[in-house]
Amino acid sequence: MSDPVILHCDCNGFYASVEQLKRPELKAVPMAVCGDPESRHGIILAKNELAKGFGVKTAETIREAKQKCPDLVLVPPHHKEYAHWSKIVNAIYARYTEQVESFGIDESWLDVTGSIGLFGDGRTIADRLRKEVREETGLTISVGVSFNKIFAKLGSDYKKPDATTVISREDMVWMVWPKPVGDLLYVGASTQRTLAGLGVRTIGQLAMADPDLLELRLGKLGRQLWEYANGMEHSPVASVYDKRPVKSVGNGMTFRRDLAGENDVQIGLRALSDEVATRLRKSGLRCRTVQLTIKEPNLHTITRQKGLERASDLASDITQAAMELWRDNWRADRPIRMLTVTAQNLVTPEEDGEQLMLFDEENTAKRQKKAGLEQAMDAIRQKYGYGAIHSAGLLGNDLGIRAQSESENEKPEGFGPESE
Repeated sequence: MSDPVILHCDCNGFYASVEQLKRPELKAVPMAVCGDPESRHGIILAKNELAKGFGVKTAETIREAKQKCPDLVLVPPHHKEYAHWSKIVNAIYARYTEQVESFGIDESWLDVTGSIGLFGDGRTIADRLRKEVREETGLTISVGVSFNKIFAKLGSDYKKPDATTVISREDMVWMVWPKPVGDLLYVGASTQRTLAGLGVRTIGQLAMADPDLLELRLGKLGRQLWEYANGMEHSPVASVYDKRPVKSVGNGMTFRRDLAGENDVQIGLRALSDEVATRLRKSGLRCRTVQLTIKEPNLHTITRQKGLERASDLASDITQAAMELWRDNWRADRPIRMLTVTAQNLVTPEEDGEQLMLFDEENTAKRQKKAGLEQAMDAIRQKYGYGAIHSAGLLGNDLGIRAQSESENEKPEGFGPESE
C-alpha cells in the first residue's frame, strides 16, 4: 500500500503580508505588526522579510526589535482582515481536496492522496497552490510535501518564502534527523530542556533514543515524540465538513497595570471566568478541569490545573477554582502581569450524567438559582451585546477590563504571534 500524500501549507509572514496588501508602501520598509505598547501588549506578532533581515523575531518585545532595527515601522493588527484572507486561502486549498485541516489561522494540512490522478503528484499540486494563492491574493505560501502531517510541517518550515519542499521516507535520515529537536512539532522549551538533559539535541538523536526512557521522563509525550522522529505519525487530515470538537475554552488578558493583591486578582479572574463560562454555555458544554496560567512582569510563567467536584458551566465555579489555584501557588504580594483561565476536560450535559439527587436539596437549589441568573445574563448579552451587563465588581476598574468591542481590531480567540 502506497504512502498518503500530505501537504502542509504555511502563509509566509501572514499578518505582515496582509498589512502590505492594504498598504503597499510597507513592502519597501522593514515593518512589523505589534500589539499596543500602551496596553502592555507590546510584542512583535509578525514581521516582513526586510525586518527579518535585521534579526527581528516574533514574540520579542518592541523594545528589543527597535534595538535591532531603529527604523522599524510598527502597525497595529487587524484580526478581522486576517480571518477574511485565511478563509480565501483555505477556499483555494479546497479546490484540490475536501480534506483541509486548519492549524491556526495561517497554516493548513491537506491530504491530496485521492487527487493525484487529477492534478499530478504532491510537488505538482504544491506548486500549483503556491501559484494560485500568489496570483489570486498577492500572498505567498510555503508548502511541505510528505507522507505524514509531522514531516509535511517540517517541510513547509524547511525553506521560506514561497517554496515547495518534499520529504520522502528516503529523505528522512539526511533532511530531518540533523535538524534541532526543537523544530519538531510539540517540542516546546521545557521539553527541549528535558531532552537536552538526556543528550538529545537533534531529531535523529530523538529517533535513536530509548522510547521507554523518554516515556519515563516525559510521560506519553515522550513516546509520541519518538514516534514522530521515526516517521511513525499516522493521524488523518480532517475534512472541511467535519465538525471540530472543542477541546478547551480559554480567555487571557494582559492587564493595564500589574495586579497587586487578592482584590485585583479576584476582579481579573471573575471577568475572565465569566467569558469562559458564557462561551461554554453557548457551546452546550461543561468543564471538569480549570487551568490557570499566571505571568509576572519579568514574563516568568506558571500553569496549574484543578479538577472540579462536578462538571460546570457556571462562572462562579470557574472563578472559585481559579482563585484556589492562585492562593495555593502564588504569593499574594507577588505582582501579576497576565492571567489566563482555561476550561478543560469538556463534556456535554448528557456525557456528564450528573445526578442531582446525590446532592442535598439546598445546594441543588442554589446551583439552579446561579444557573438561572447566568442564563438570564446570556439572554441580555445575546440581545444587546456582551458589554450590556457585567458584575458590579468590574465597574470602574483601572485594570483595562472593558466590554467586548466589535471594532476591527478586536482579537478573536486563537490569534497570537505567528510561528517563525
